[in-house]
This record gives sequence, structure tokens and C-alpha cells, in this order.
Amino acid sequence: MRAHVSRSVLIGIQRIFADAAPREACGLLFGAPDRITDWQAVENVAEEPERRFEIEPGALFAALRAERAGGPKIVGYWHSHPSGDATPSVTDAAMAQPDGKLWLIVAQGARRYGGQGIGARCTAASRRWS
Repeated sequence: MRAHVSRSVLIGIQRIFADAAPREACGLLFGAPDRITDWQAVENVAEEPERRFEIEPGALFAALRAERAGGPKIVGYWHSHPSGDATPSVTDAAMAQPDGKLWLIVAQGARRYGGQGIGARCTAASRRWS
């Protein structure tokens, strides 16, 4: 499954994860299953934020309530890999739920999007990591 990610989304996320390093940054993705049009940064409440991410539950519940009230549709989640590799880790693969949500992993890397030196990988959690 492919999903178009707008350049403004990638640039915004890149700024957040650069500021968060060496901790992983994380958040929510909004749009449609094939198109990510907006994003939200959320506090990483993991016990080891340098190695893991956990989306702050209150922010997730607020976004779900807003969605039910007609707000933007949550299509997935994003997090950063400060190590510089956007490849899903063993933990990422184990944590991905088969709910069809997209997972976007961003990292400093060789690929370039909109002039930004960031690598990104987006996959449906219901499928094997590619």
C-alpha cells in the first residue's frame, strides 16, 4: 500500500524530530488511507524515549473524540528514529496493530523530500513491513 505524504507534513515532522533528538518524537497522521494531509506532534511518554515511543493517551483520545464529532480522520501514527534509519525495528513490527492504520517512520537519511534530508517509510500496519 502506498500513501502520498504532503511535503508540508514531512517538513513539519522533520522540525519536531530534529528538536526532540536524541529522543524519539511521535504523533498522529490525518487524511485518507492513501493520502496524509495533516499531522500532530504528541508527547512521547515511553519509559525510554531514546529507544521507544508511546503516544500520550490523552492526546490520542482527544483526537478520537474530535474525529467522531466530524473532525479530521486519524489514518495513522508517526515516530522518528534518531539513529538515522527509517527501517522498522523489531519492536515496531511487534507493536504494529493489524488495524489498517499507517505507520510513518522518519529519520535523517539519504532520501530527500522537498529539499529536506529525511528518509521516510510508510506502511499499513496490517501488512508486513516492506
